[in-house]
Amino acid sequence: MGAPLQSVTVAARTLSLLWGKKLVGVNHCVGHIEMGRAITGAQDPVVLYVSGGNTQVIAYSSQRYRIFGETLDIAIGNCIDRFARTLMIPNDPFPGYNIEQMAKKGKNLVDLPYAVKGMDASFSGILAAADILAAQTSESLPEEQRLKTEEGELVTKADLCFSLQETVFAMLVEITERAMAHVGSTQVLVVGGVGSNERLQEMMGLMARDRGGSVFATDERFCIDNGIMIAHAGLLEFKTGVTTELEDSTCTQRFRTDEVFVGWRE
Repeated sequence: MGAPLQSVTVAARTLSLLWGKKLVGVNHCVGHIEMGRAITGAQDPVVLYVSGGNTQVIAYSSQRYRIFGETLDIAIGNCIDRFARTLMIPNDPFPGYNIEQMAKKGKNLVDLPYAVKGMDASFSGILAAADILAAQTSESLPEEQRLKTEEGELVTKADLCFSLQETVFAMLVEITERAMAHVGSTQVLVVGGVGSNERLQEMMGLMARDRGGSVFATDERFCIDNGIMIAHAGLLEFKTGVTTELEDSTCTQRFRTDEVFVGWRE
């Protein structure tokens, strides 16, 4: 988001001038990836980067993190968070947590659009469909007007959370597996705020094990945005001699993952 980026940039410039220290510009996604690699010990994984602002499938090659696929519209975290607002579910203690907990209580899989296009995915249509179904599960409606399963059982909010997770996570597993096959990798590293979701980790793990591989993931302490991941990525860059001049120390929301020269990896 623009305002926090601008605020932190001002603070970084101020500290640089006060202490006579060099600035190092850091890409947010690279921060997530390097934090994940450091915590889990993953060597050369396909990376699934899933957060409120981004959804990308990434693999390393020739000192760049190459984007194999990404969202065509909204990010998966944005999709889940907006559905939480539709259901009036709070974000405390962190975004996505309460949707995940409610999904664990769901048992009926409701049909939602499955939108994978090559290596890319689309989440806006799924969100729109889930919003429509949510209105049909309102307890204020007469029972005969509420959404039901084919067996005549009432569909609950928990069922919708369960169905949304199962659908969007299946899409992510598909495009991640395709990237693994393309690069010949047996490791998957899941990073970003949504990466702390236990069901996503479970589904990705099942796919990876079927391929003779493994999944690497962390909990919310390291998945959710944090200052240490930015400092860690900055230190990696600084050790390769990369610094940022004060006049060039702008911030941009369009700094893509594959624009970063990853000089600290072979």
